[in-house]
Amino acid sequence: MNKNVVRLKDKFIKEIVPNLMRDFSYKSVMQVPRLKSIVLNVGMGEATQDIKPLESASRELATITGQVAVITRARKSIAGFKLREETPVGCKVTLRGERMYDFLDKFICLALPRIRDFKGVPPKSFDGRGNYAYGIKEQIIFPEINYDKVVSIHGMDVIIVTSARTDEEGKALLKYLGMPFRN
Repeated sequence: MNKNVVRLKDKFIKEIVPNLMRDFSYKSVMQVPRLKSIVLNVGMGEATQDIKPLESASRELATITGQVAVITRARKSIAGFKLREETPVGCKVTLRGERMYDFLDKFICLALPRIRDFKGVPPKSFDGRGNYAYGIKEQIIFPEINYDKVVSIHGMDVIIVTSARTDEEGKALLKYLGMPFRN
């Protein structure tokens, strides 16, 4: 078991749950919002012409998360984009459990501070149900990625899915977990 996972889970159980129960005056521990999953998504439109960048992105996602990426395919044909149904257009990974906590800890403590001119994540990227989405412009902010072996620099979406009912509850949960929100 990874020491970081224990650290973040321990912090959640010992500090965050009591703080959230106090802040939102929950009657039961089961009402406290929790992390459900984290989804990393890479969309590559250029994969319709050349599949190599998509294979590289899939390997990089596997390196970052420790889990094999799933190739996502187009749902319908769009002639304007030269896109046919079932053509590979991206890849994604869904993290749950210990890998989710491990990735979140690494994301907050190692990856985000490596972004150029980083002033915090925007606090308005919630979806209305307590889930948070953040777009990364370059995958090279993760320490596992070797810059010399990168085929192409691409972005990715990091979606944090919580059990919170409102954005306010979701933001409080992420703030207690250490997410650096902008003022």
